[in-house]
Amino acid sequence: MNMEEAPKIKNFIEEAIEEDLAKFRALYPDKEPRVKTRFPPEPNGYLHIGHAKALTIDFSMAETYGGTCNLRYDDTNPTKEGTEYVDAIEEDIRWLGFKWDKLVFGSSYFDECYELAKKLIKKGVAYVDDLTKEEMKAYRGTLTEPGKNSPYRDRSVEENLDLFERMKNGEFENGAKTLRAKIDMSSPNINMRDPALYRIIHMNHHQTGDKWCIYPMYDFAHPIQDALEGVTHSLCSLEYEIHRPLYNWVVEQCGFDNRPNPRQIEFARLNLTNTVMSKRKLRMLVEEGIVSGWDDPRMPTLCAMRRRGYPAEAIRDFLSRIGVAKADSVVETALLEACVRDNLNATAHRMMAVTEPVKLVIENWPEGKTEEIELENLPGSEEAGTRTVTFSKELYIEKSDFDPDPPKKFFRLKPGGEVRLKGAYIVLCTGYETDEAGNVTLIRCTYDPETRSGECQRKVKGTIHWLSTLDAVPAELRHYEPLLAETEADDAEAEAEAEAEGEYVGGAKDRDFLKTINPDSLQILHGFVEPAAANAPAGTRYQFLRMGYYCADKDTSADKPVFNRVVGLKDSFKPTK
Repeated sequence: MNMEEAPKIKNFIEEAIEEDLAKFRALYPDKEPRVKTRFPPEPNGYLHIGHAKALTIDFSMAETYGGTCNLRYDDTNPTKEGTEYVDAIEEDIRWLGFKWDKLVFGSSYFDECYELAKKLIKKGVAYVDDLTKEEMKAYRGTLTEPGKNSPYRDRSVEENLDLFERMKNGEFENGAKTLRAKIDMSSPNINMRDPALYRIIHMNHHQTGDKWCIYPMYDFAHPIQDALEGVTHSLCSLEYEIHRPLYNWVVEQCGFDNRPNPRQIEFARLNLTNTVMSKRKLRMLVEEGIVSGWDDPRMPTLCAMRRRGYPAEAIRDFLSRIGVAKADSVVETALLEACVRDNLNATAHRMMAVTEPVKLVIENWPEGKTEEIELENLPGSEEAGTRTVTFSKELYIEKSDFDPDPPKKFFRLKPGGEVRLKGAYIVLCTGYETDEAGNVTLIRCTYDPETRSGECQRKVKGTIHWLSTLDAVPAELRHYEPLLAETEADDAEAEAEAEAEGEYVGGAKDRDFLKTINPDSLQILHGFVEPAAANAPAGTRYQFLRMGYYCADKDTSADKPVFNRVVGLKDSFKPTK
């Protein structure tokens, strides 16, 4: 069989969805099943590359089966949430190329959640507890020891309804009382040991204002919201697998008529080498000033990747390549960079820039003479056109392109050696000058007027780029390395628990990762670029010849062009054979 004709191999989520669709058609032959998913980010931070995997799965599964995907903000905890993050999340989703069916807020369902909580109290499967958070943890037990019942577990339905109403009315301080599910304190799954359903938080909410001072826990609100919206498949990362029994318990106990129960399916989350993927830790980097903000180009947030110059198409290509798996693994950042490089190689116009300049003087070039050199903007693309650059007596070249005492097989400029200046002439080095420290400050050459590119067949082994001192524009070039000096292993389950309980910075253990911060993750160089590149608006991407791919930063201006190096030219990714 021709490889192009080979059937697409389905991932396990697609297999599960098709199994559910087949069951539905068998039960309801007169109805057409519809797939409905949702992407439920919490608006307490910016989306990162891990969220991009999750939202891509949510949206693409709906798209594959002709269904719909809602964007639903999980805004059940007002302590760190805000409209700043809401706006940023929507911008990121649009940038990646996805469209949601309905935009809703979890807080829009607070009335329904409250009524369903009372329903559980009346059924005798929920109670108001007076234990403190610390006491509840102590009563919960361990993985090897069962928990013990709260002394408040057997309150009457009437007392629980009264206390819950008073919680809603604001009679109690934060943490004074909690509504808990009454399940099984000896369950081998700790999440089923009377989990919290509601807690007291006296704080203004970005959507509901001061209407509420009690807020539902994620594990209670999320399955209710899925069921109310008619979500068929609740897709989430693997750390929520242990929460699935509670998800199902809430749906079954609440009871939703005339609609199938949503099915939770878990997939492995994305882990990248040398990359912080914990929202709590990313927040720490921002709040402590280790990075300049959520969009610092060293961050794994989508807004940072966009600012750095990563194309959305490259990110989607990367996510397609890594696929959907059940087991956690760590993906090489080099693969993401390879996808970016592949995209930019085909789309980024070529320009010349010098990051560490040294002056080169062509001694036999006539004073005051200039020539216009025509160069392709994108090799092989007639549509991209050409541009002209000025060639003159004095030029800038890269410091690394000259060596007064070169090693063997050094094919760039050296005393007595020749190179071709890109698109122009062959020059011969006749001498150089240094400062007191021995640093080269000036290179002297002569040129052969019969060797202009396109008009001469004589070849030399080296070709280097250059800029004329007459119109080269001073620019700041920012080079980035991984923010972490080593790969960090996140505790995904602890992260999920902390997010669910509203904890964002977890003390000394969380701070240990700061010891792995790479002190050389940012290097700022002061060089020169072509005039055409200097006027580029923020977000414009170029390949600076022989240097790498660069993107005009949001800080750029006509007076001070600023470019971020997106990725280098060298591909370090080695596919597994």
